[in-house]
Amino acid sequence: MARPEQQGLQVLSALDAAKTQWYHFTAIVVAGMGFFTDAYDLFCISLVTKLLGRIYYTDSSLPNPGILPPGVAAAVNGVAFCGTLSGQLFFGWLGDKMGRKSVYGMTLILMVVCSLGSGLSFAHTPKSVMATLCFFRFWLGFGIGGDYPLSATIMSEYANKKTRGAFIAAVFAMQGFGILAGGIVTLIISAAFRAAYPKPAYQDDAAGSIGTEADFIWRIILMLGAVPALLTYYWRMKMPETARYTALVAKNAKLAAADMSKVLQVELEDESEKMQEMVARGNNDFGLFSKEFARRHGLHLLGTASTWFLLDIAFYSQNLFQKDIFTAINWIHKAKTMSALDEVFRISRAQTLLALCGTVPGYWFTVFLIDVVGRFAIQLMGFFMMTVFMLGLAIPYHHWTTPGHQVGFVVMYGFTFFFANFGPNATTFVVPAEIFPARLRSTCHGISAAAGKAGAMIGAFGFLYAAQDPHTPEAGYKPGIGIRNSLFVLAGINLLGFGFTFLVPEANGKSLEEMSGEAEDNNEDDAREARVQPSMA
Repeated sequence: MARPEQQGLQVLSALDAAKTQWYHFTAIVVAGMGFFTDAYDLFCISLVTKLLGRIYYTDSSLPNPGILPPGVAAAVNGVAFCGTLSGQLFFGWLGDKMGRKSVYGMTLILMVVCSLGSGLSFAHTPKSVMATLCFFRFWLGFGIGGDYPLSATIMSEYANKKTRGAFIAAVFAMQGFGILAGGIVTLIISAAFRAAYPKPAYQDDAAGSIGTEADFIWRIILMLGAVPALLTYYWRMKMPETARYTALVAKNAKLAAADMSKVLQVELEDESEKMQEMVARGNNDFGLFSKEFARRHGLHLLGTASTWFLLDIAFYSQNLFQKDIFTAINWIHKAKTMSALDEVFRISRAQTLLALCGTVPGYWFTVFLIDVVGRFAIQLMGFFMMTVFMLGLAIPYHHWTTPGHQVGFVVMYGFTFFFANFGPNATTFVVPAEIFPARLRSTCHGISAAAGKAGAMIGAFGFLYAAQDPHTPEAGYKPGIGIRNSLFVLAGINLLGFGFTFLVPEANGKSLEEMSGEAEDNNEDDAREARVQPSMA
């Protein structure tokens, strides 16, 4: 039986067989800079929330500086997640309707405008400042959401068969550098302001510990998120539409060959007649809600969406015990012993060290090994090791929190982050871009990513309330189940992710058309079903 890449379009076979070239690295940087910006914008808000609380909610007559009320804190931190979820669904669908390239520019423009708008959230009352900030953060998240399906889909459709996993993972790995950049930028700006405008600790001078300069810091940090997006816009607009979209969705084989001839610097035939034959067969024109899609890819979509959902619950809930860690190892002092600028400096320093040691390395282990050991093995190992380390934190939790054992706690915590990134945090992004048909690829990736963001909201906010001490909850919160019990629940969630991984097919070493069946005849359907089983075992 002929293999699909042998009987399919020459332009797609040329892309699959292409040696790693300069255009591959250009595509990684152009798509990756979007992710760099996404991560910077999404994570930098957590670095300045304490500062926002001091500036807008401090009562100088109280012994401790102000903090954002629980509802306001949840809104400021969580509204971008809501926007991201919406953007993933909308732009994922639009990327399949209008093409990857045309939609790609829209997301960047939205990110630039809303990054600037976030920093320009001026108003007369704290409530109106927060409301304006939340408005821009929602639409910023909406633009960021579009980058998930589009970046993954564009990279998968440009990449060759041999190193496709590494290229898509490299785009996602830029998220680590974005988180790191957010910490470094905040560190530099807060250090500069602290040196230029030294302030007393809150306990020494409540009103004087903030200073009018503090209001500039968070605005500058948020607005700088527009810079990498602006720098990338020109290069995004110069990229041609992917050949797979042009040929398989727009049905224009001539344009696909012309575009890729320039990119690959080889002569490719005009295969319009072959394209017409493939269109006439019509074996791949089923829709997302059809029985045929459910038969071929229903379990795959359930697998990609459920694993991403479960992973993000665990991944985003890890912020719960950062405060305990940073306080335990004396990276962050009690709020009243610091000025506003001191607090921002110490929080950003702690987050930068965490990103450098625990976050960034895991991404790049995935990049270097994903095409060697495969997506399946990395995702299974990641979920398993996250379960092990969560249990390792939970079972002897009281031991870890006693003086003298904090270093072990930090190491265990760092390993949970490492195996999330050298594991399902990367693979759940890669796989949905490889296993669905071209005309539904961006949509299905968007659905999977949106499921992930729903999990992120549960992890970040559901567990924020659930992890409250059952006897002495923080001000404004109701008693919860405590951190130890929350860790047991999270270990169970990771174990569920391990199980749902078996629904996702292994795409390592196979062409995109081989995974989706787009280049096959109707009489090959049964053979394809035998090759692409729901289990990757």
